[in-house]
Amino acid sequence: MADVGPLQVAPASTYTAEYLRSVFLPGTTAPLHTHSGPEAFFALTGDTCLESPNRARVARGRGNSLMIEAGPPMLLMAIGKVSRRGFALILHDANQPATTMTKAWQPQGLCAARFAADQTQ
Repeated sequence: MADVGPLQVAPASTYTAEYLRSVFLPGTTAPLHTHSGPEAFFALTGDTCLESPNRARVARGRGNSLMIEAGPPMLLMAIGKVSRRGFALILHDANQPATTMTKAWQPQGLCAARFAADQTQ
């Protein structure tokens, strides 16, 4: 059993929970995107880097978890040396799309730098 949360959600009349499963090889990224509700990640294996404007959050090892609030653009990257297998939950207003692709922001390379450093160790 794992605890991830609490999720900060905006008031809505109806919510939708979108559940995702992913397998990322080290260095793999998700496309740049935003969410209309908070997203919580839980990794069964591997290391996670989540870059958003002005910061990167890193969680390592089996059972790591991260969360991001609704709104900011983000980049998710598997770092480390083993595949990242995980789950995610996006909890959002049912009248809004869960995910929107964006090109309005470009990462500073914070996760890419973490990945590169991991490969030299």
